[in-house]
Amino acid sequence: MNIVLINPEIPPNTGNIARLCAVTQSTLHLIEPFGFELNDKDLKRAGMDYWQHLEWHRWPDWIHFEEYAKQRSSSPSGPRFWMVECKGEKRYDEVHWESNDYIVLGRETKGIPQALLERYKDFWIRIPMFNPTSRSLNLSNCAALVLYEALRKTGFAGEIR
Repeated sequence: MNIVLINPEIPPNTGNIARLCAVTQSTLHLIEPFGFELNDKDLKRAGMDYWQHLEWHRWPDWIHFEEYAKQRSSSPSGPRFWMVECKGEKRYDEVHWESNDYIVLGRETKGIPQALLERYKDFWIRIPMFNPTSRSLNLSNCAALVLYEALRKTGFAGEIR
């Protein structure tokens, strides 16, 4: 699996997601610009010593990342970018997940750019919300919820006991 963070702003969220990716052997893709320096002490602290056990890539923008994903895709229809954002037609648990899917999360303050949501509208998914006065869940919580559902649906391949 792959987790993609578009313009992450909060170091502890990115660090927590890096740790999540390390323990699940998922690849982390970070798309610039960031709201922090990658050497930020909070980022390192949140990711603990997991950065060395993680496959991760830094991309200058979505275009470079997307080109990389298309080149690596073995599917004739190309890579599947699942856009996690409120108001998606489909819930994250309704997806037929594949082991090489990309789970895409946007900036903490602005989400995924509208142009990408429109471009990938068939891959726009949501996490159910129940309180109308709440804006959203924490970004790292969203990543964990969706990633573990995707791993569950693909049989938890590679699990160690």
